[in-house]
Amino acid sequence: MTTKSPWALLPMLLFMALFIGSGLYYQAAGADFAFYKISAPVAILPAIILALILAKGSLNQRVETFIQGCANPTLITMLLIFLLAGGFASVAKAIGGVDAVVNLSLDVIPSAFVLPGLFIMTAFMATAMGTSMGSIAAVAPIAVGIANASDLSMVYTVGAVMGGAMFGDNLSIISDTTIAATRTQGCSMRDKFRLNFKIAIPAALLTIVWLFVQGESASVQVDPNVSAIKMLPYLVVLVLAVSGLNVLVVLLTGIVLAGLIGLWQVPDYTLVSWSGDIYKGYSNMQEILILSLFIAGVGAMMKAGGGLDWIAAQLERVTKETAQPKAHRRMGETCIALGVAVVNMCTANNTVAILISGSLAKDIATRYGVDAKRSASIMDISSCVVQGILPYGAQMLLAASLAGLSPLDLVSAVVYCWCLGLALVVSIMLGRPNGKAA
Repeated sequence: MTTKSPWALLPMLLFMALFIGSGLYYQAAGADFAFYKISAPVAILPAIILALILAKGSLNQRVETFIQGCANPTLITMLLIFLLAGGFASVAKAIGGVDAVVNLSLDVIPSAFVLPGLFIMTAFMATAMGTSMGSIAAVAPIAVGIANASDLSMVYTVGAVMGGAMFGDNLSIISDTTIAATRTQGCSMRDKFRLNFKIAIPAALLTIVWLFVQGESASVQVDPNVSAIKMLPYLVVLVLAVSGLNVLVVLLTGIVLAGLIGLWQVPDYTLVSWSGDIYKGYSNMQEILILSLFIAGVGAMMKAGGGLDWIAAQLERVTKETAQPKAHRRMGETCIALGVAVVNMCTANNTVAILISGSLAKDIATRYGVDAKRSASIMDISSCVVQGILPYGAQMLLAASLAGLSPLDLVSAVVYCWCLGLALVVSIMLGRPNGKAA
């Protein structure tokens, strides 16, 4: 049995202190690219060393635990998405695909509706696909191109895409977070969707209004000479993604189609150029690949060291010490939300956070009379809020890499997640919707 220990959480706290602290320090000193002075993959090295020191067993056993975390199948899938997303974005940009999509979009859509349109498009795609990662990979390059062709803020433009992706990740009935939440709490996906919808829609509407205001005074420049055929890779990727095809196959198809159009439409574009663009896209993903691997390894060591069990034990102790549990529904729902949120911050993976904290949430829900549908809804929403604003989360790292931004620049720009978090707090305070009539 794993021994519960708060010390096992120290490595992640050290990483956050070094990464965020150094960025804030250099920013206060007026340095350019402050958060790149000490890059995240380097800032996490002391955390890895500390995790190895704190872990139990022989040195080989400790390293093996770290490697097992890096070899998690979910992580490997994310890394492949990173690589193919980088390759597709690089090739599509090189052949003029981004310019074609951007010009057609800005020519048809009034500038004030560009940001809300990006949010809605990404939300629809993520809901259909059940993955925020694939949606960001497909739409973020378009958002970057739009920001470059207008005076729209790059941060807000990419933030709109991030928000839409997390909307779909939270609501989709085929999302891994939905599956994990409903299975751990023992309720149907349909019932959980209904409760999530009632909380997410007000947050989405508030986000759309805010995005409309931000883009209302924007001016755009359209080049009428851009070939529309070059936007075909993006259209195919969007259609295939919404159809439910595996995201890896979708991105690979996009790379092949974009390269073939480049060979046909772009003068002097050769197989060597195509190969170089794909590899350049891979190279652009280097930082998030390394960081994601290291975070997964540290997360596995924290779990093995009892850090996550310690968090669960503290929440359980608080709930058990509260008298008349059914009279304190807010306490139970708050503990469910906080439990999955804290675990999410430690693991940087919302699905894993739900799976780890699922049994504890079910126990708290039973003790406090919280309906299973309500418990599943709270878990999913809380994890998606945290994952959407986590600077070292996979979604944030992917979007930031595609846009050439620091992840910390995007934290405040993912307005939907902040609105969703506010909606969840209000929902817990009011106790509505409670799911009992669903």
